[in-house]
Amino acid sequence: MQLDNASLEQLREWESQLATQYQAILAQKLNLDLTRGKPSAEQLSLSDALDGILAGNYTAADGTDTRNYGGLDGLPEAKQLGANIMDVDAGNVLVGGNSSLTLMFQVMLAAYQFGLKDAASAWKHEGEVKFICPVPGYDRHYTVCEQLGIKMITVPMTSTGPDMDAVEALVKSDTSIKGMWCVPKYSNPTGVVYSDETVERIAKLGLLASANFRVFWDNAYSVHDLIDNAPKLANILEATRRHGTEDSVVQFASTSKITHAGSGVAFVAASAANLAGIKKFLNTCTIGPDKVNQIRHTRFLPSKEALTAHMTKHAALLNPRFEAVLSALSKAFDGTDLGAWEKPVGGYFVSFDTRRGCAKETVRLAAEAGVKLTPAGATYPYGKDPEDRNIRIAPSVPTVPEVIGAMEVFVTCVKLASVRNAITQQA
Repeated sequence: MQLDNASLEQLREWESQLATQYQAILAQKLNLDLTRGKPSAEQLSLSDALDGILAGNYTAADGTDTRNYGGLDGLPEAKQLGANIMDVDAGNVLVGGNSSLTLMFQVMLAAYQFGLKDAASAWKHEGEVKFICPVPGYDRHYTVCEQLGIKMITVPMTSTGPDMDAVEALVKSDTSIKGMWCVPKYSNPTGVVYSDETVERIAKLGLLASANFRVFWDNAYSVHDLIDNAPKLANILEATRRHGTEDSVVQFASTSKITHAGSGVAFVAASAANLAGIKKFLNTCTIGPDKVNQIRHTRFLPSKEALTAHMTKHAALLNPRFEAVLSALSKAFDGTDLGAWEKPVGGYFVSFDTRRGCAKETVRLAAEAGVKLTPAGATYPYGKDPEDRNIRIAPSVPTVPEVIGAMEVFVTCVKLASVRNAITQQA
Protein backbone atom coordinates (compact mmCIF):
# COMPACT_ATOMS: atom_id res chain seq x y z
CA MET A 1 0.00 0.00 0.00
CA GLN A 2 1.54 3.27 -1.18
CA LEU A 3 -0.57 6.31 -0.34
CA ASP A 4 1.45 9.09 -1.92
CA ASN A 5 0.71 7.97 -5.46
CA ALA A 6 -2.79 6.59 -4.88
CA SER A 7 -5.84 8.09 -6.54
CA LEU A 8 -8.76 9.35 -4.50
CA GLU A 9 -10.83 6.47 -5.86
CA GLN A 10 -8.24 3.93 -4.70
CA LEU A 11 -8.01 5.57 -1.27
CA ARG A 12 -11.77 5.40 -0.81
CA GLU A 13 -11.79 1.73 -1.78
CA TRP A 14 -9.09 0.99 0.79
CA GLU A 15 -10.95 3.02 3.42
CA SER A 16 -14.10 0.96 2.87
CA GLN A 17 -12.20 -2.33 3.23
CA LEU A 18 -10.35 -1.18 6.34
CA ALA A 19 -13.50 0.20 7.94
CA THR A 20 -15.10 -3.22 7.57
CA GLN A 21 -12.07 -4.89 9.19
CA TYR A 22 -12.19 -2.32 12.00
CA GLN A 23 -15.86 -2.98 12.69
CA ALA A 24 -15.07 -6.70 13.03
CA ILE A 25 -12.37 -5.84 15.56
CA LEU A 26 -14.78 -3.69 17.57
CA ALA A 27 -17.13 -6.65 17.83
CA GLN A 28 -14.41 -8.64 19.63
CA LYS A 29 -14.52 -6.23 22.62
CA LEU A 30 -10.82 -6.59 23.39
CA ASN A 31 -9.10 -5.24 26.49
CA LEU A 32 -5.33 -5.11 25.96
CA ASP A 33 -2.76 -2.70 27.38
CA LEU A 34 0.53 -1.72 25.70
CA THR A 35 0.97 1.57 27.54
CA ARG A 36 3.87 1.23 29.98
CA GLY A 37 7.13 -0.65 30.00
CA LYS A 38 6.52 -2.75 33.09
CA PRO A 39 7.92 -6.22 33.69
CA SER A 40 5.40 -9.00 33.25
CA ALA A 41 4.34 -11.19 36.16
CA GLU A 42 6.57 -13.92 34.73
CA GLN A 43 9.56 -11.59 34.87
CA LEU A 44 8.78 -10.48 38.40
CA SER A 45 8.60 -14.12 39.49
CA LEU A 46 12.24 -14.56 38.45
CA SER A 47 13.17 -12.61 41.59
CA ASP A 48 10.82 -14.16 44.13
CA ALA A 49 13.82 -15.71 45.90
CA LEU A 50 14.38 -12.26 47.38
CA ASP A 51 11.64 -13.15 49.83
CA GLY A 52 13.32 -14.78 52.81
CA ILE A 53 16.82 -14.71 51.32
CA LEU A 54 18.30 -13.11 54.45
CA ALA A 55 17.16 -15.96 56.73
CA GLY A 56 17.59 -13.71 59.75
CA ASN A 57 21.10 -12.52 58.83
CA TYR A 58 20.90 -8.73 58.55
CA THR A 59 24.60 -8.02 58.94
CA ALA A 60 26.43 -6.51 55.96
CA ALA A 61 29.96 -7.46 54.94
CA ASP A 62 31.43 -4.51 56.89
CA GLY A 63 29.48 -5.42 60.04
CA THR A 64 26.65 -2.90 59.53
CA ASP A 65 23.34 -3.88 61.11
CA THR A 66 21.14 -3.11 58.11
CA ARG A 67 18.04 -2.83 60.28
CA ASN A 68 19.24 0.40 61.85
CA TYR A 69 19.58 4.03 60.81
CA GLY A 70 22.48 5.45 58.83
CA GLY A 71 24.47 4.63 55.74
CA LEU A 72 23.42 7.65 53.70
CA ASP A 73 25.28 6.59 50.56
CA GLY A 74 24.62 2.85 50.78
CA LEU A 75 26.30 -0.41 51.76
CA PRO A 76 29.68 -1.19 50.14
CA GLU A 77 28.33 -4.36 48.53
CA ALA A 78 25.29 -2.44 47.23
CA LYS A 79 27.63 0.12 45.69
CA GLN A 80 29.38 -2.78 43.96
CA LEU A 81 26.05 -4.00 42.61
CA GLY A 82 25.45 -0.55 41.17
CA ALA A 83 28.96 -0.55 39.75
CA ASN A 84 28.29 -3.91 38.08
CA ILE A 85 25.12 -2.54 36.48
CA MET A 86 26.60 0.78 35.33
CA ASP A 87 30.18 -0.34 34.61
CA VAL A 88 31.77 2.22 36.92
CA ASP A 89 33.94 2.17 40.03
CA ALA A 90 32.09 1.37 43.24
CA GLY A 91 33.64 4.47 44.80
CA ASN A 92 31.65 6.63 42.40
CA VAL A 93 28.29 5.10 43.38
CA LEU A 94 25.62 6.28 45.82
CA VAL A 95 22.78 3.88 46.61
CA GLY A 96 19.27 5.18 47.18
CA GLY A 97 15.77 3.82 47.59
CA ASN A 98 13.73 1.90 45.04
CA SER A 99 13.38 4.56 42.32
CA SER A 100 15.99 6.08 40.02
CA LEU A 101 13.35 8.62 38.95
CA THR A 102 13.23 9.83 42.56
CA LEU A 103 17.00 10.23 42.54
CA MET A 104 16.86 12.12 39.24
CA PHE A 105 14.31 14.53 40.67
CA GLN A 106 16.29 14.96 43.87
CA VAL A 107 19.54 15.65 42.02
CA MET A 108 17.87 18.11 39.65
CA LEU A 109 16.17 19.83 42.58
CA ALA A 110 19.50 20.05 44.38
CA ALA A 111 21.23 21.49 41.31
CA TYR A 112 18.42 23.99 40.73
CA GLN A 113 17.72 25.13 44.27
CA PHE A 114 20.94 24.58 46.23
CA GLY A 115 23.76 23.91 43.77
CA LEU A 116 25.80 20.72 43.48
CA LYS A 117 29.06 22.60 43.95
CA ASP A 118 28.05 25.38 46.38
CA ALA A 119 25.18 27.81 46.90
CA ALA A 120 26.48 30.11 44.17
CA SER A 121 26.27 27.30 41.62
CA ALA A 122 22.49 26.87 42.00
CA TRP A 123 20.74 27.20 38.65
CA LYS A 124 18.02 29.41 40.16
CA HIS A 125 20.47 32.33 40.27
CA GLU A 126 20.87 32.34 36.49
CA GLY A 127 17.39 33.37 35.36
CA GLU A 128 15.62 31.11 32.88
CA VAL A 129 16.97 27.55 32.93
CA LYS A 130 16.78 25.28 29.89
CA PHE A 131 17.37 21.58 29.29
CA ILE A 132 18.03 19.76 26.02
CA CYS A 133 15.66 16.87 25.37
CA PRO A 134 16.36 14.43 22.52
CA VAL A 135 13.03 13.44 20.94
CA PRO A 136 11.25 11.16 20.94
CA GLY A 137 12.13 10.58 24.58
CA TYR A 138 10.91 9.63 28.06
CA ASP A 139 7.84 11.45 29.36
CA ARG A 140 8.87 11.20 33.02
CA HIS A 141 11.99 13.25 32.30
CA TYR A 142 9.81 15.99 30.93
CA THR A 143 7.61 15.93 34.02
CA VAL A 144 10.65 16.56 36.23
CA CYS A 145 11.58 19.62 34.19
CA GLU A 146 8.01 20.90 34.15
CA GLN A 147 7.75 20.57 37.93
CA LEU A 148 10.79 22.81 38.38
CA GLY A 149 9.86 25.28 35.65
CA ILE A 150 12.79 24.31 33.44
CA LYS A 151 12.21 25.06 29.76
CA MET A 152 12.77 22.13 27.41
CA ILE A 153 14.46 22.43 24.02
CA THR A 154 14.23 19.49 21.65
CA VAL A 155 16.84 17.99 19.35
CA PRO A 156 16.18 15.03 17.04
CA MET A 157 17.20 11.49 17.93
CA THR A 158 19.12 9.72 15.18
CA SER A 159 20.18 6.11 14.72
CA THR A 160 23.38 6.90 16.69
CA GLY A 161 21.90 9.04 19.48
CA PRO A 162 21.03 12.74 19.78
CA ASP A 163 21.86 15.00 16.85
CA MET A 164 25.16 16.16 18.31
CA ASP A 165 25.69 18.97 15.79
CA ALA A 166 22.44 20.49 17.07
CA VAL A 167 23.36 19.83 20.71
CA GLU A 168 26.79 21.41 20.42
CA ALA A 169 25.43 24.44 18.60
CA LEU A 170 22.85 24.98 21.34
CA VAL A 171 25.22 24.74 24.30
CA LYS A 172 27.73 27.05 22.60
CA SER A 173 25.14 29.72 21.85
CA ASP A 174 22.88 29.66 24.91
CA THR A 175 24.34 29.96 28.42
CA SER A 176 20.92 29.31 29.99
CA ILE A 177 21.15 25.65 28.92
CA LYS A 178 22.15 23.76 32.05
CA GLY A 179 21.84 20.15 31.00
CA MET A 180 20.58 17.39 28.76
CA TRP A 181 18.58 14.21 29.29
CA CYS A 182 20.04 10.99 27.89
CA VAL A 183 18.89 7.36 27.83
CA PRO A 184 22.07 6.07 26.20
CA LYS A 185 21.44 2.35 25.79
CA TYR A 186 18.19 1.13 24.25
CA SER A 187 16.88 4.66 24.40
CA ASN A 188 13.29 5.15 25.49
CA PRO A 189 11.39 4.78 23.17
CA THR A 190 13.51 4.22 20.03
CA GLY A 191 15.80 1.48 21.35
CA VAL A 192 18.86 3.23 19.89
CA VAL A 193 22.28 2.63 21.47
CA TYR A 194 24.48 5.74 21.43
CA SER A 195 27.51 5.32 19.18
CA ASP A 196 31.07 5.64 20.49
CA GLU A 197 31.38 8.97 18.71
CA THR A 198 28.19 10.28 20.31
CA VAL A 199 29.37 9.30 23.80
CA GLU A 200 32.71 10.98 23.15
CA ARG A 201 31.05 14.19 22.00
CA ILE A 202 28.71 14.21 25.01
CA ALA A 203 31.75 13.83 27.27
CA LYS A 204 33.19 16.98 25.68
CA LEU A 205 30.06 19.09 26.27
CA GLY A 206 31.47 20.25 29.59
CA LEU A 207 34.18 22.06 27.60
CA LEU A 208 31.61 23.87 25.46
CA ALA A 209 28.73 24.58 27.83
CA SER A 210 28.27 27.26 30.47
CA ALA A 211 29.17 26.71 34.11
CA ASN A 212 27.29 24.09 36.14
CA PHE A 213 26.12 22.17 33.07
CA ARG A 214 25.07 18.56 33.81
CA VAL A 215 24.14 15.65 31.57
CA PHE A 216 21.55 13.42 33.27
CA TRP A 217 22.62 9.99 31.98
CA ASP A 218 19.64 7.71 32.69
CA ASN A 219 21.15 4.31 31.90
CA ALA A 220 17.95 2.45 32.76
CA TYR A 221 18.52 -0.42 30.29
CA SER A 222 22.26 -0.98 30.64
CA VAL A 223 21.94 -4.76 31.14
CA HIS A 224 18.64 -5.31 29.35
CA ASP A 225 19.92 -7.05 26.23
CA LEU A 226 17.66 -9.30 24.17
CA ILE A 227 20.41 -10.96 22.13
CA ASP A 228 23.85 -12.45 22.62
CA ASN A 229 26.73 -10.23 21.55
CA ALA A 230 24.56 -7.17 22.14
CA PRO A 231 25.90 -3.73 21.19
CA LYS A 232 28.22 -2.19 23.77
CA LEU A 233 27.82 1.30 25.13
CA ALA A 234 31.02 3.30 25.47
CA ASN A 235 31.89 4.25 29.04
CA ILE A 236 30.90 7.87 29.64
CA LEU A 237 32.80 8.11 32.94
CA GLU A 238 36.07 7.10 31.31
CA ALA A 239 35.40 9.54 28.46
CA THR A 240 34.81 12.46 30.84
CA ARG A 241 37.99 11.63 32.72
CA ARG A 242 39.96 11.82 29.48
CA HIS A 243 38.57 15.29 28.78
CA GLY A 244 38.61 16.65 32.33
CA THR A 245 34.80 16.97 32.39
CA GLU A 246 33.93 14.37 35.03
CA ASP A 247 31.68 16.82 36.90
CA SER A 248 29.50 17.35 33.81
CA VAL A 249 27.76 13.94 33.87
CA VAL A 250 25.58 12.31 36.54
CA GLN A 251 24.55 8.69 35.87
CA PHE A 252 21.46 6.86 37.11
CA ALA A 253 20.29 3.25 37.13
CA SER A 254 18.18 0.86 39.19
CA THR A 255 17.10 -2.75 39.56
CA SER A 256 13.48 -1.80 38.84
CA LYS A 257 13.33 -3.93 35.68
CA ILE A 258 15.83 -6.46 37.01
CA THR A 259 14.15 -7.69 40.22
CA HIS A 260 10.82 -6.53 41.70
CA ALA A 261 9.90 -3.28 39.99
CA GLY A 262 8.25 -1.65 42.98
CA SER A 263 10.87 -2.61 45.56
CA GLY A 264 14.22 -2.39 43.83
CA VAL A 265 17.39 -0.42 44.51
CA ALA A 266 18.41 2.77 42.69
CA PHE A 267 21.89 4.16 42.06
CA VAL A 268 23.68 7.41 41.23
CA ALA A 269 27.19 7.36 39.79
CA ALA A 270 29.06 10.66 39.75
CA SER A 271 32.29 12.48 40.43
CA ALA A 272 33.44 13.04 44.01
CA ALA A 273 32.39 16.69 43.79
CA ASN A 274 28.90 15.85 42.54
CA LEU A 275 28.47 13.09 45.11
CA ALA A 276 29.37 15.54 47.87
CA GLY A 277 26.67 17.94 46.68
CA ILE A 278 24.10 15.17 46.36
CA LYS A 279 24.86 13.79 49.83
CA LYS A 280 24.63 17.25 51.37
CA PHE A 281 21.12 17.55 49.95
CA LEU A 282 20.06 14.02 50.95
CA ASN A 283 21.37 14.49 54.48
CA THR A 284 18.58 17.00 55.11
CA CYS A 285 15.75 14.69 54.02
CA THR A 286 16.72 11.17 55.10
CA ILE A 287 18.48 9.31 57.89
CA GLY A 288 19.44 6.67 55.36
CA PRO A 289 17.96 4.37 52.71
CA ASP A 290 16.47 0.89 53.09
CA LYS A 291 19.62 -1.13 53.73
CA VAL A 292 17.70 -4.35 54.36
CA ASN A 293 16.51 -4.20 50.76
CA GLN A 294 20.03 -3.37 49.62
CA ILE A 295 21.52 -6.43 51.27
CA ARG A 296 18.70 -8.64 49.93
CA HIS A 297 19.64 -7.57 46.44
CA THR A 298 23.36 -8.07 46.92
CA ARG A 299 22.81 -11.63 48.10
CA PHE A 300 20.46 -12.33 45.21
CA LEU A 301 22.84 -10.77 42.64
CA PRO A 302 26.28 -11.22 44.25
CA SER A 303 28.37 -10.89 41.07
CA LYS A 304 28.42 -9.75 37.45
CA GLU A 305 28.02 -13.37 36.41
CA ALA A 306 24.87 -13.76 38.51
CA LEU A 307 23.48 -10.52 37.07
CA THR A 308 24.14 -11.67 33.50
CA ALA A 309 22.54 -15.07 34.10
CA HIS A 310 19.48 -13.41 35.62
CA MET A 311 19.06 -10.99 32.72
CA THR A 312 19.32 -13.88 30.25
CA LYS A 313 16.15 -15.26 31.85
CA HIS A 314 14.45 -11.89 31.33
CA ALA A 315 15.50 -11.88 27.69
CA ALA A 316 13.98 -15.32 27.13
CA LEU A 317 10.61 -13.96 28.28
CA LEU A 318 10.80 -10.64 26.43
CA ASN A 319 12.16 -11.84 23.11
CA PRO A 320 8.97 -13.51 21.82
CA ARG A 321 7.00 -10.37 22.64
CA PHE A 322 9.38 -8.11 20.73
CA GLU A 323 9.48 -10.57 17.86
CA ALA A 324 5.68 -10.45 17.68
CA VAL A 325 5.72 -6.65 17.42
CA LEU A 326 8.54 -6.41 14.89
CA SER A 327 7.16 -9.26 12.77
CA ALA A 328 3.75 -7.59 12.60
CA LEU A 329 5.24 -4.23 11.62
CA SER A 330 7.48 -5.78 8.99
CA LYS A 331 4.68 -7.87 7.47
CA ALA A 332 2.30 -4.92 7.32
CA PHE A 333 4.54 -2.00 6.43
CA ASP A 334 7.74 -3.12 4.71
CA GLY A 335 7.78 -1.51 1.28
CA THR A 336 4.99 0.95 2.13
CA ASP A 337 4.96 4.64 3.01
CA LEU A 338 2.76 4.11 6.07
CA GLY A 339 5.38 4.21 8.80
CA ALA A 340 8.94 3.78 10.05
CA TRP A 341 10.41 2.12 13.11
CA GLU A 342 13.64 1.03 14.76
CA LYS A 343 14.38 -2.65 15.42
CA PRO A 344 15.69 -2.66 19.00
CA VAL A 345 17.72 -5.54 20.40
CA GLY A 346 17.16 -4.58 24.02
CA GLY A 347 15.19 -2.35 26.35
CA TYR A 348 11.42 -2.24 26.70
CA PHE A 349 9.94 -0.36 23.75
CA VAL A 350 9.39 -0.19 20.02
CA SER A 351 8.98 3.31 18.59
CA PHE A 352 6.74 3.66 15.52
CA ASP A 353 6.38 6.79 13.39
CA THR A 354 3.17 7.06 11.40
CA ARG A 355 2.67 9.36 8.47
CA ARG A 356 2.50 12.99 9.53
CA GLY A 357 -0.72 13.83 11.35
CA CYS A 358 -1.83 10.24 12.01
CA ALA A 359 -0.55 9.25 15.48
CA LYS A 360 -3.37 10.68 17.60
CA GLU A 361 -6.03 9.18 15.35
CA THR A 362 -4.28 5.81 15.38
CA VAL A 363 -4.19 5.80 19.18
CA ARG A 364 -7.84 6.88 19.36
CA LEU A 365 -8.96 4.13 16.99
CA ALA A 366 -6.94 1.53 18.90
CA ALA A 367 -8.44 2.64 22.22
CA GLU A 368 -11.97 2.31 20.85
CA ALA A 369 -11.03 -1.18 19.67
CA GLY A 370 -9.82 -2.15 23.16
CA VAL A 371 -6.05 -1.69 22.75
CA LYS A 372 -4.54 0.97 25.01
CA LEU A 373 -1.38 2.73 23.83
CA THR A 374 0.73 5.48 25.35
CA PRO A 375 -0.94 8.80 24.39
CA ALA A 376 0.36 10.26 21.15
CA GLY A 377 2.66 13.14 22.01
CA ALA A 378 3.82 11.65 25.30
CA THR A 379 7.31 11.14 23.92
CA TYR A 380 7.70 14.91 23.40
CA PRO A 381 7.94 17.74 25.96
CA TYR A 382 4.60 19.18 27.03
CA GLY A 383 2.90 16.26 25.24
CA LYS A 384 3.17 18.01 21.87
CA ASP A 385 4.56 16.04 18.95
CA PRO A 386 4.82 18.78 16.28
CA GLU A 387 4.31 16.28 13.45
CA ASP A 388 1.83 14.02 15.30
CA ARG A 389 3.76 10.92 14.26
CA ASN A 390 5.35 9.04 17.16
CA ILE A 391 3.74 6.14 19.03
CA ARG A 392 5.49 4.12 21.74
CA ILE A 393 4.67 0.41 21.89
CA ALA A 394 5.36 -1.42 25.18
CA PRO A 395 4.88 -5.18 24.71
CA SER A 396 6.31 -6.55 27.97
CA VAL A 397 3.16 -7.09 30.07
CA PRO A 398 0.67 -8.87 27.76
CA THR A 399 1.13 -12.52 26.88
CA VAL A 400 2.58 -13.35 23.47
CA PRO A 401 -0.86 -14.23 22.01
CA GLU A 402 -2.19 -10.94 23.41
CA VAL A 403 0.68 -9.00 21.81
CA ILE A 404 -0.05 -10.70 18.48
CA GLY A 405 -3.73 -9.76 18.80
CA ALA A 406 -2.92 -6.20 19.82
CA MET A 407 -0.61 -5.76 16.85
CA GLU A 408 -3.33 -6.93 14.46
CA VAL A 409 -5.48 -4.12 15.84
CA PHE A 410 -2.59 -1.63 15.72
CA VAL A 411 -1.80 -2.40 12.08
CA THR A 412 -5.43 -1.96 11.05
CA CYS A 413 -5.69 1.33 12.95
CA VAL A 414 -2.49 2.72 11.39
CA LYS A 415 -3.76 1.86 7.91
CA LEU A 416 -7.25 3.26 8.52
CA ALA A 417 -5.96 6.50 10.07
CA SER A 418 -3.44 6.92 7.25
CA VAL A 419 -5.93 6.33 4.44
CA ARG A 420 -8.49 8.68 5.98
CA ASN A 421 -5.81 11.33 6.41
CA ALA A 422 -4.76 10.94 2.77
CA ILE A 423 -8.40 11.25 1.64
CA THR A 424 -8.71 14.47 3.62
CA GLN A 425 -5.57 15.81 1.98
CA GLN A 426 -6.89 15.07 -1.52
CA ALA A 427 -10.54 15.96 -1.04
